[in-house]
Amino acid sequence: MATPILWTVFGLVVAAVMALDLGVFHRKAHEVSVREALIWTAVWVALGFAFGVFVLFERDRATAAEYFACYLTEYALSVDNIFVFLVIFTYFGVPNDCRHRVLFWGILGALVMRAVFLTSGIVLIAKFHWTVYVLGAVLIFTGIKLFRQGDEKIDPERNFVLRLARRFLPVTEGYEGQRFFVHRAGRRLATPLFLTLLVVESTDVMFAVDSVPAALSLSKDLLVVYTSNVFAILGLRSLFFAVAGLLQYLHYLKYGLSAILVFVGVKMVLPEDRKIPIEIALSIVGGILMIAVVASVIRTKLGSDKKEGES
Repeated sequence: MATPILWTVFGLVVAAVMALDLGVFHRKAHEVSVREALIWTAVWVALGFAFGVFVLFERDRATAAEYFACYLTEYALSVDNIFVFLVIFTYFGVPNDCRHRVLFWGILGALVMRAVFLTSGIVLIAKFHWTVYVLGAVLIFTGIKLFRQGDEKIDPERNFVLRLARRFLPVTEGYEGQRFFVHRAGRRLATPLFLTLLVVESTDVMFAVDSVPAALSLSKDLLVVYTSNVFAILGLRSLFFAVAGLLQYLHYLKYGLSAILVFVGVKMVLPEDRKIPIEIALSIVGGILMIAVVASVIRTKLGSDKKEGES
C-alpha cells in the first residue's frame, strides 16, 4: 500500500512546479524558445526520476522498478503524441504564443481523465480478472495497428467532438489572444482556441486506450501507475516545444512503440507462474526504445551523407 508521505510529496511537488510554470514563468503569453523548453523538459524528467528514487527508499526495489518501467513506457508513448499535437496546432493555425496555454489546460484535463481511467482499470481487474486478457488483447491489437499504420496522416476534421462543437457552438472568426470565450452583442462566443482545446482533450481519450492498459500491464499499484503517468504527461508539454521539429527524423519511433505495446500486452496475458520479472521488462522496454532511436539517427545520418554526395 502507498504511504501517505508519497502522495503528499507527489502532490506538493506537482502543484508547486505547475504554479511556478503558469503563474510566474508563463504569466504573459510568449513564444516558448527551444532553450526554455529544454530547461523545463529537464526539470520534469529530473523530478520524475527523483520521485522514483524516493519510491525506492520509501517502499522497495520492486515498486521502484515498476515505477520506472511505467514512467519510461508512458513517456515514450507521450512522445509519439507530439506528432498529433503538431498536426492539430497546424490545422487550426494556432499562434505560437498561444500553444502553451492550450497544452497547459489540455494536460490538466488529461490528468483528471487518467486518474479516472486508471482507478477504474484497477478496480475492474480486482473484481473481474478476465479483464486482464481484454486489456492485453487491446494492447497487442493497438501495437499491430500502429506498426501497420506507419506514417498515416491524421485529419482533425474527422474528430467527432470538433464536428459536434461546430454544430452547436457559435465561434468567432479569428483568435482573441489567449481567450477561450468572448462576449459579442450579448452572446458568449467560443474562439478557435477553445475548439483546439476540445480536440486536444478528446484525443487524450484515444491516447488512453493504449497508455492506460500499458501502465496496468506493468503495475496494479495506483500510486505507481498514476504518478508515472503524471510526470510523463507533464514532461510532454515542455518536450513539445523542444523537439516538435525534430521528430520527423525519428523514423523508427512508431515501430519501436508498436513493439513495446505488443510486448507489454503479451506480458499482461501471461499466466501468473510465467510472468516476466519487472526488472527484465524494464530492460526490454528501454532496449527497444534505444534501438529505435539509434536506428533512426543512423538512417538520418546516412540520408544526409547521401544528399551531400549527390550535391
